[in-house]
Formats: sequence, C-alpha cells, structure tokens
Amino acid sequence: MMIQTIPKTKTVTFDEFVAWYPENSVHKYELHNGVIVEMPLGTGDHSDVTGFISSKLAVEIDRRELPYSIPGDCLLKPARNESGYQPDVIVLDRTALINEPRWKKESIITMGSSVRLAVEVVSTNWRDDYFFKASDYEEMGIPEYWIVDYLGLGGRKFIGNPKQPTLSVCQLVDGEYQVKQFRESQRVESLAFPELNLTAELIFLAGLPKTEPS
Repeated sequence: MMIQTIPKTKTVTFDEFVAWYPENSVHKYELHNGVIVEMPLGTGDHSDVTGFISSKLAVEIDRRELPYSIPGDCLLKPARNESGYQPDVIVLDRTALINEPRWKKESIITMGSSVRLAVEVVSTNWRDDYFFKASDYEEMGIPEYWIVDYLGLGGRKFIGNPKQPTLSVCQLVDGEYQVKQFRESQRVESLAFPELNLTAELIFLAGLPKTEPS
C-alpha cells in the first residue's frame, strides 16, 4: 500500500493520522497537537524497564484472574481531535471493550473507562509525558497513569531538586489527577493492582546496566 506523505508543516486530524499510519512500520508514530511525530527508538534500558513492568503486571493479572489485557498495539484517542498516543504499557478492561466503537478493526481506544492503567517510561522527550499526556489522559478519564522516570530526567518541579529516579502515580480523584511519588525501596501503590508487591527501586534497576558476576 502506498503511504501518502504529509508535510511536517501540515497539521492533521486524528482520523487523517490513522489513515496515514504505515502498515507494518518498524517505526512508532504519535500525533501531538496535529503534528505527526516519529517516536525515537527506545534504548535497550528503556525496553528493559517497559518489559519488566509488563511482565509483573501480567503475572498479577493471571494470579488474580482479572479481566484485563495488555495489548501489543493500541492507539489512544484523547477528547481533542489533534492527538493520538501509544503508551509504553497499557492495561485494558476487556469487559469494557464491547463499548469501544473502533477497537475491533483499528485497536483504537476512545474512552478512559476502557483503561485500567497507562504507563509511560520517560526518555529524553520527558515533557510529553509530564505535560501533554498527563493532561490528555486526565481529560479522557483514565483512572491511573504511571510516569516511570528511572533516570531522573524530568524537570525539577516534577521530581524535585536534586533530580533522582522517581515513579509518579497519577490517580483520578473527582476528575483530576492526584499524584503520589515513589522512590528507592518504597512500595508502589496502585488502584488497578492494590496487591502488587513491587518497589520503585526494582523497576528502576531493570533499566540499569547489568554487571557480570565476579
């Protein structure tokens, strides 16, 4: 299939972005305020953190026999028609997907009630995670959003001074995110997974260089 090239200076709607999106692309794209953005290829450490979180959540889903799933591909459509995101990890409520008009054919989620948890692992484009996505996920009504800043890259107003690795858990209360932060050996408190036995440090260590045993 021939893909239409859209000039970077042209802004597009969500539906135009979906129609443009290349099939079987090795690259990952998002729509930010009407502009198509090619997401940087994650480092191995970034992928290790993402994979570690996915595996731990999958075990918890299986252990508790929860009606949740972690899809390989998923596109979130916020209320605004100029953005579309692909979280690093997303946990969906399978019982709610029947109400999603675009899920079966396009793997598109339009309602926050279909999402139990969205996770972004922070890289150099940290502003996207702390500013744009936090705002749009909140507006969508996604009940829980993790910002996993395992390298401490975010702005000081988000993770403190001096900067340090921080996991920010945003939980929806009366339509607004309330943020709790976890560091070092603190156990992560999750609404979606209240029995999850996982510390911030264990998540961060998944992204650190591995040393050979002596």
